[in-house]
Amino acid sequence: MDLDGLLPLVLPAVMALAARPLSGRLPPRTATWLLTGTAVVLALASTATLAVLALGGALRLPVIAALGHLSEHVLHRDPQTSPLVATVAGPALVASLGAAGCAAVQRVRALLAGAKAARELPGGGIVAVVEDEGADAFALPGRPGRVVVSTGMLSILDEAERRVLLAHERAHLAGRHHWFRALVHVATAANPLLWPLRGAVTFTTERWADERAAAGADRERAARAIGKAALAHNGRPGLGHAAALGIGRVAGLGRRRPGPLPRRVAALLAPPLPHRRWLVVATAALVVLSVWAANDGVLDLHQLIEHAQTR
Repeated sequence: MDLDGLLPLVLPAVMALAARPLSGRLPPRTATWLLTGTAVVLALASTATLAVLALGGALRLPVIAALGHLSEHVLHRDPQTSPLVATVAGPALVASLGAAGCAAVQRVRALLAGAKAARELPGGGIVAVVEDEGADAFALPGRPGRVVVSTGMLSILDEAERRVLLAHERAHLAGRHHWFRALVHVATAANPLLWPLRGAVTFTTERWADERAAAGADRERAARAIGKAALAHNGRPGLGHAAALGIGRVAGLGRRRPGPLPRRVAALLAPPLPHRRWLVVATAALVVLSVWAANDGVLDLHQLIEHAQTR
């Protein structure tokens, strides 16, 4: 395999560096689709490359060479069949597939548990109000999905702020944001180099919901409602439902870079972001390059096998 065939193993690191800038410079809906699609494709391309490297080394095994009627002389002369590379790629491939499988099972179970909880909530409307002094609000995906909000959260918001909060949670359900997060979760498990995309997609789905909520209200009022609800939620310890508001503890305090909440509030206080098509095109080009390199590796290995069978 040529050096360009290793690009699928390198480009995820490049994308990891670009994840945060992309999440803040593109409209959130565009950024969510772009980052999710990129994570999935790069994870598939890197896994395919590991498979090619592992299989190339495995071809040198006498049993496999005999089964495939392959010339051991040809195989030993080709760098694609390096045992050293295969020794590294093989365990990495197994780890990648195992981690992705475990992550997929985990996410499916979480979604099924959320859907079950949504069905068991009292009332027939999309919004379920629960008696709880703590400030909490989250969306439970399902058929239908439900928005859960505590009386404690409602008590600290005025009527306009409540509408913003509920619109935010409904936007999570309407946009099926849980699927974007689930796909990125599995992709980053398959390739840990892509890990920053997980946080980036969480941020962009929150920004997507923020923008949907702000569409029917004054942007400054929407920013105030989101910030107020988040701060109230953060003041309650031990919660496990940070996935809906996407806030959890306020990140970034004491650091140079602001955390998700300040960035979200600042974005709502500013005009909507323009469509920077060149960023989309540049990211798409990186994805195409990764797929091309992975495909090139597969073709090279196929040609090697055909050549070894004719000798």
